[in-house]
Amino acid sequence: PALGLGWRLGFLGLLHMEVFSQRLEQEYGAAPIMTAPSVTYKATILGAKNIKEYGGEEITFNNPAHFPNPQIVKEFFEPMVWGTIITPVKYLGPVMALCLEKRGVEQSTKHLDKDRIVLQFILPLSEIIIDFHDALKSVTSGYASFDYEDHGYVSSQLVKLNVLLNGRPVEELSTIVHCMRAKDVAKHMAHKLLDIIPRQQFLVAIQVAVGAKVLAREDLKPYRKDVSSRLKSGGDVQRRRKLLEQQAEGKKKLRLIGNIHLPRETFIEVLKR
Repeated sequence: PALGLGWRLGFLGLLHMEVFSQRLEQEYGAAPIMTAPSVTYKATILGAKNIKEYGGEEITFNNPAHFPNPQIVKEFFEPMVWGTIITPVKYLGPVMALCLEKRGVEQSTKHLDKDRIVLQFILPLSEIIIDFHDALKSVTSGYASFDYEDHGYVSSQLVKLNVLLNGRPVEELSTIVHCMRAKDVAKHMAHKLLDIIPRQQFLVAIQVAVGAKVLAREDLKPYRKDVSSRLKSGGDVQRRRKLLEQQAEGKKKLRLIGNIHLPRETFIEVLKR
């Protein structure tokens, strides 16, 4: 892996993860890189040659780097969960809206008493493992509880979102999403990266794409230096133009060879809502 060896850990929401990360750094001097969680998807492969290459008709993968070429895939499958939410009745509306936003399908609604209600939803596992617990606590002022259990796999239309910085793919930031949410997630990721990436001496083009199709783009403006300030009284127009052209050419070269250093919190921050 590009980031080296690591562990898969489970947390009770993003706050729990951040506290764990801070304690590792403060108490042990270890600065971990926390990446976005992933789930295990399945795909059925087309063509005898491709099936032989993958070692079977059905494959599993949990890393966007191993996402198969959609042209050789008959069908994708994603894991689902059966979720049970107990919430005060007054928060029913926001909880329902949150579950539907996460592609949930309502199964039942039952009153425990006059003040509490039980909701049951089938939800994609990928939609609840990042910030669902935090969002649920937020919309219910901490009063709701959430439990879930495995509910098998269902057919799904999945795509891989690739992040490109100045045309160079950053595989570590790639993610797998449902095609229905691809554009919204792409815009969110591009906007987040615009806030997270430090300004450079050159323009940074941030693109989020599916294959060759760019779904979202943001441009991180470079630091600007007034090169004409050295000219007396504004100086000669041609001299001024020449200095600006030299500056533009220098930034163009920097953009081609410059390395963009990402803060280590980028990998999880980019997927936060």
